Amino acid sequence: MTSTYVPEKFPPRWLPEKVELKTWEQIEPWYKKLLAIPIDTAEQLEAWLTAAGELSAAVGQEGVARYVAMTCQTDDPDREAAYLSFVRDVEPKLKPYLNEVRNRYLDAPARAGLSESRYHVFNRSLENRRALYREANIPRETELAELEQQYQKTVGAMTVEFQGQERTLAQLSPFLEQTDRAVRQEAWELAARRRLADRDALDDLFDKMKALRVEIAREAGFDDYVAYAFRNRERFDYTPADSIRFHEAVEKTVVPLARAIQKEQRKNLGVPSLRPWDLSVDSLGRPPLKPFEDVARLAEGAEAIFREVDPELGAQFGYLREHSLLDLANRKGKAPGGYQTTYEADRLPFIFMNAVGVDSDVRTLLHEGGHAFHTLASRGEPLASYRESPLEFCEVASMSMELLGAKGPDPFYDQPQAERSYRKLLEGIVTILPWIATVDAFQHWLYNHPDHSRDDRRKAWRGLIERFGGEVDWSGHEDARDHSWHRQLHIFLYPFYYIEYGIAQLGALQIWKRSLTDRPGAVASYRSALALGGSKPLPQLFEAAGARFGFDEELISPLMTAIGDELARLAP
Repeated sequence: MTSTYVPEKFPPRWLPEKVELKTWEQIEPWYKKLLAIPIDTAEQLEAWLTAAGELSAAVGQEGVARYVAMTCQTDDPDREAAYLSFVRDVEPKLKPYLNEVRNRYLDAPARAGLSESRYHVFNRSLENRRALYREANIPRETELAELEQQYQKTVGAMTVEFQGQERTLAQLSPFLEQTDRAVRQEAWELAARRRLADRDALDDLFDKMKALRVEIAREAGFDDYVAYAFRNRERFDYTPADSIRFHEAVEKTVVPLARAIQKEQRKNLGVPSLRPWDLSVDSLGRPPLKPFEDVARLAEGAEAIFREVDPELGAQFGYLREHSLLDLANRKGKAPGGYQTTYEADRLPFIFMNAVGVDSDVRTLLHEGGHAFHTLASRGEPLASYRESPLEFCEVASMSMELLGAKGPDPFYDQPQAERSYRKLLEGIVTILPWIATVDAFQHWLYNHPDHSRDDRRKAWRGLIERFGGEVDWSGHEDARDHSWHRQLHIFLYPFYYIEYGIAQLGALQIWKRSLTDRPGAVASYRSALALGGSKPLPQLFEAAGARFGFDEELISPLMTAIGDELARLAP
């Protein structure tokens, strides 16, 4: 199907159309020119902000392009060298200039002539960034970026021999849905052993990262990394105490439903205990859902779902397909996980994932598609900073699309299979919320106890598994359980970035709950909220989407009731 979506062009107003900004020698003169522009009036200041946004977007797009290329093939030395060259040779030299640009704006008398309501979120962010900036931290941040790339490379290189073929760990995931329990166990144990083979290397990487992060926090004047991380992530609308409230509410309202789902799984399987390799299989012995054989079919089907949710969204996704803005298939050497990033100068999204032909691949693409629609909805915003939203609301965009996309005609399945897939999605939400609480609580523990030993770390993780975990029997695999946090890339790459998924899931569930009785209204509010970008504080973005921003039991409990009612309606 050909897309009817033609994106608006945003040619630069200040930079030349074909400017090259690949090396520091090419980039630096433009920052010097930017800093020489007069900003004596409010009009001059706004024009200068547009120029600064153009330059930042153009330089950012070069870094994004190199990151995309590297993650698409981590074992290509040329791509790795190009990415690391940007990290080492451009980013450290860029940061002092970005700080100077920020300070010039914040200290400009002409700021008094700008609308306070329009620039409130922007000013708050820049003032925060100035307060955190320390030139002494630039080498530490560069070292962290290199360690993070090593984590990606280490995990991307993990393969095993299974059934006569070399496979990535992601390519083992379909076998965890096989009805033959011995096959599931073999696949799970192979993956677990492969991860454990690199446990010392991953622990070493994390210890180095932790030490650098603690140094960065102390250099910035914070007593601990937790407080620094909340400020660095611009969590202006909630606190560490709110995170603890979230953990407690999940433990009280979600964990019991998650454990009930797993008890039913064990009962249906007819096994004495639920083992780690029993969590993904269909408990009634039906073969795994097989939505597609190749990624072309995945993309085609996802576009059909998006068109059913909203025809314009479907056309937007069609444009991404036509213009090679997707890399969907898993392969050896590809970085793990999935993401949506933005080519900032073009204001266009790019979707990366590791599809292997399982049901969750469909959900992943719907998820990343939601992020892409968010990028496209806010691309007309003239202030570059407002074209990005707080992560807590970015994930509302993606998680809502998973839920909205699960309710219409399904191009991958017949009706019973579609209901089975929908049920898996709802059950997955119930079981992921305790995992989010586990990971977030673990990160609080890690950085509230910065001098911990590796034994302390394993013990703390074990305690959280017992608190939030389900009815899983780990006997004989305690070592894999105690190191299972290694597979959560956020702990390594994006510290404290994980509760966002939980907060956003609560927003998405509120949109979904409304869609059960008012689907057009829910979709319209969703799209209106995406168009706001990051121009409003979090509570107002949630409100625009028809949701309440909150962490409490009073918010979560009715959502779990709604899921329970929907599960009761669906066939097993």
